[in-house]
Amino acid sequence: LALLEAGSCSHLMDTALAAAAGSSVPCAHGGGRRAAPRWAASADKLFSLSGLFAVCKPKGPTSAAVLNLLKERLLAEAGVQTKGNKRNQVLKIGHGGTLDSAATGVLVVGIGKGTKMLGTMLAGSKKYTAIGLLGKATDTLDATGKVTEEKPYDQVTKGDLENVLQKFTGDIMQVPPLYSALKKDGERLSTLMKRGEAVEAKPARPVRVYSLSLQQFQPPLFTLDVECGGGFYVRSLVNDIGKELSTCASVQELTRTKQGPFTLEEHALHEDKWTIDEIAQSLENCTALLLGEPARKKLKTEHPGETAVICEDK
Repeated sequence: LALLEAGSCSHLMDTALAAAAGSSVPCAHGGGRRAAPRWAASADKLFSLSGLFAVCKPKGPTSAAVLNLLKERLLAEAGVQTKGNKRNQVLKIGHGGTLDSAATGVLVVGIGKGTKMLGTMLAGSKKYTAIGLLGKATDTLDATGKVTEEKPYDQVTKGDLENVLQKFTGDIMQVPPLYSALKKDGERLSTLMKRGEAVEAKPARPVRVYSLSLQQFQPPLFTLDVECGGGFYVRSLVNDIGKELSTCASVQELTRTKQGPFTLEEHALHEDKWTIDEIAQSLENCTALLLGEPARKKLKTEHPGETAVICEDK
């Protein structure tokens, strides 16, 4: 991992420089000097941020909608107009892997140059806690969809379920769900499905499950902990488990508890902490998280004025 500075952006506005120095700037219309806007320094701090951090995605909105909300809040805090403003367009924010709208948990966000690192998050490992429901299947494979099948499940025991889980550990083949972010002719399969268009299932593809364990079994509900690689769908896993048990199943609740080194409890910012200062602190913590504490201390010594860093692969 290499460390890149992000606090020395070349586009800092004169007003912000003056504000940081505690001075005033010439009025555009002449006739004396005026104080720099108080939000100018916040705007420059916002546009100097680069790196990776994590937010806690709430249940309901899509991952894209969460990013839009985050962006709007940061721009509003910095006093940047969101309409007809070029700076709004150059505030780069992206995420490192879609979470279903009904899911919650860790959503890794890249800001500034950190967006270039998001590919490593897509391919990296992830952990989930999922609550499955036996005896009911839906078109989306989760609780948001229409019920497509109902079957008895009384015959399923805890031992049966634990034995079946062994078949889904390691390198396996998995068919992605029709309602997904995968694309056909440039459009998401989920978008095509919602329009009522006929969509063929994507072929099974190799995925990796590092660990899979049963945490709770209270029929018809069961709780799983899953650690998997990129491209894996927990909804498909639960659906396949139902079939192996000669019944059907769908996801009722899904939470991503970890993505790469970012954990839900330690690193994911809740909505009340979606602020410039909180994100700047998270970006600093990213250095210690990805590079180790010695690298963080070295950065603070060599670059004491930096408010953000980016951690990148060599």
